[in-house]
Amino acid sequence: MSALLNEQAKGVYIIAATPFLDDDSIDFESIDTLTDFYLEKGVTGITILGMMGEAQKLTPEESQAVMNRVIDRVDGRVPVVVGVSNPDMDKLVALSNSAMKAGAAGVMVAPNPSHNSDEAIYDYYIAVDKALNSKVPMIYQDFPLVTKAPVSVDCLMRIIRDVPQVVMLKHEDWPGLGKLSELRAKSAAQGLRRISILCGNGGLYLPQELGRGADGAMTGFAYPEMLVGVCEKFAAGDIDAADDLFDQYLPVIKHEQQPGYGLAVRKETLHRRGVITSAKVRTPGPTMSADDHKDLDRLLARLDKRLSV
Repeated sequence: MSALLNEQAKGVYIIAATPFLDDDSIDFESIDTLTDFYLEKGVTGITILGMMGEAQKLTPEESQAVMNRVIDRVDGRVPVVVGVSNPDMDKLVALSNSAMKAGAAGVMVAPNPSHNSDEAIYDYYIAVDKALNSKVPMIYQDFPLVTKAPVSVDCLMRIIRDVPQVVMLKHEDWPGLGKLSELRAKSAAQGLRRISILCGNGGLYLPQELGRGADGAMTGFAYPEMLVGVCEKFAAGDIDAADDLFDQYLPVIKHEQQPGYGLAVRKETLHRRGVITSAKVRTPGPTMSADDHKDLDRLLARLDKRLSV
């Protein structure tokens, strides 16, 4: 069991894909190889059952099985965070408690479209914390493009102040650099505790986000070694080297970041890297055409050429 998640978390908490076989069943052997791959690439933590992990397509029994498999495979080497977002509070609490019992470091919770005001969002996180007996470290997932629940900096600060178990913000508002800077500046000015901020959006804005006060990345780019390298170089103060490394991968990052379709690209890339048996995206989900494969062929060939120089 790893230590519980706290405000000092930094680095790369990779968002794990959920591997499926071509018949839509869960590929447990590929869960093992994918977990090993993430660890070999130097990630700081692993986040499972997120949106990229197709959690919404899993039954409760499948979610439990995936969670147990990953946590067992990691065996305490890095923290494992479990996405538990669900409009049904009872299901959210049940999965959260099960995750913590299995050895998770914390849970990730996103608001849902019914939380259509700051007040509703604030009340929701108060209620979730109460339902979890104020014992479970939480990540606030701020992804309004998907959740349809935008939140203001002032509301986030109120949550930070009143819900100590919220120890991290997964920042993926878009555009969001100003929001990140505002949160850091206002929190410091008001003497609020400094929570961890890790960023999503496929890593598309990672160098700028690090410069605005983020502590790392929580996203699922198919080349986690890039995310790790950029964060390490930035932390060491070599900003130009971090930018240079990022720039090598940028064409692949932006291609992978296409809404909806990008998940198919990400899983195909992981498949081509020999990490998962199949690139299957569970139904309903995108598939790649022959022309799509040709585009990826060229992108990855050009990446290999740049990395070989």
